[in-house]
Parts: sequence; structure tokens; C-alpha cells
Amino acid sequence: MEQQFEGTPQAEIRLEGRKLLRGDVANDWGSQLLWEIRRNGQVVATAPARANNSYEHADTTPGQYEVVLQMFKYEGYAKDPAGNFTKSKLVEVSNKVSYTVG
Repeated sequence: MEQQFEGTPQAEIRLEGRKLLRGDVANDWGSQLLWEIRRNGQVVATAPARANNSYEHADTTPGQYEVVLQMFKYEGYAKDPAGNFTKSKLVEVSNKVSYTVG
């Protein structure tokens, strides 16, 4: 049985202090849902977002942070020699939230 990707998943995220909050995911595919945290453009962390609708990144390293929700879009088993999926991927499903740690 193949997974059907009906509609485009979308969620709204917001920042309250250092805590990130997400709303419900519309058109949810039911696959892996992650917070992706970038500092100065580089991914510094990912964290599960499905079981909990909030997340607080504990890192206090100075820099410009950007956070987005991502969902896994499965499109087949194909992997490269390093074991990374070649067709399946994480796709952004929310707005991006930015904040600065001084």
C-alpha cells in the first residue's frame, strides 16, 4: 500500500520567550515531524515535534536562530551508498521563526 499525499501539510509556529509552540498540522500525512533549528544558517539541532506541540532549544550560544517544522515525505526505499534516502526527503510545513541570542 502506497502512502497518499493529499493536500500540503501546514502548521503555524510562534515564539513565546525562548519557547516554540506549534498549532495543529493541517493535511497531516502522519509521518515524522521535526523541529529544525539553525544558527547562523547552519543546522545545529533537530527534535521530534509529533508528540509535543512545544519545544525549547537549550543552546545559549550567541547567534541568529531560525526554526521551522519539517515533515518526512516518503517516496521510496532508494538510498545512496551512505544510506541516505535519494527520493524521500524532509519538507518544510510551517512558517519560519527567527530569534537572536546575544
